[in-house]
Amino acid sequence: MILKELKIETFVGTPTNCYIILDEKSNEIMCIDPAGNVDAIEYMIKNILKGELKYIYLTHCHGDHIGGVTELKNRCGGKILIHRDDSEGLNNKDINLSTIIEMGKIELEPDSRIDDEDLIHLGNLEFKVIHTPGHTKGSTSLYCEKEKCLFSGDTIFSGTWGRTDLPTSSREDIMNSISKKLLKLPDETIVYPGHGKSTRIGDEKTIYIDLKPKLW
Repeated sequence: MILKELKIETFVGTPTNCYIILDEKSNEIMCIDPAGNVDAIEYMIKNILKGELKYIYLTHCHGDHIGGVTELKNRCGGKILIHRDDSEGLNNKDINLSTIIEMGKIELEPDSRIDDEDLIHLGNLEFKVIHTPGHTKGSTSLYCEKEKCLFSGDTIFSGTWGRTDLPTSSREDIMNSISKKLLKLPDETIVYPGHGKSTRIGDEKTIYIDLKPKLW
């Protein structure tokens, strides 16, 4: 697996992490959360990795994660994947917040609506969908056991968790998603979040153990 990360500036303030994954044997590519700057993403796909875009995977429906999807699909193809509980948010500015964060009105239709424990194959790579509601009701994380990595969207970050004061969000849900699903993954699992720096599952566990009496 070859993994590339692009930091994409949006009006939110903190750049969105866009991840581009290549399976070297099949030459298939998946792009996670193309927030914008499609020129850079297209260049990475066509000129650096020189592969074929198979999937555009959206960890959730917020505007700062989906801003470049339509243009990227038009240029490079690929099937748009998102959890069914967030699919309606792609066409609802009050849920995806695209106008509030000054990204203009964004309306999308996914090619496939995914569910918890679905498996996504990129050549020889297998990714498991983990439904992690809380930041939005349809937030997901994508886990690759073979590569020991997790793409967590805005569910868990280095040292903290995603916002729960937004439409369809829930503090209780995000804590349950993290403690009952993500923290059960192997400690050495590398976490690639939607914003900020990467971390490891083992490095995040103590935060939730220490704060649990105050949060649940």
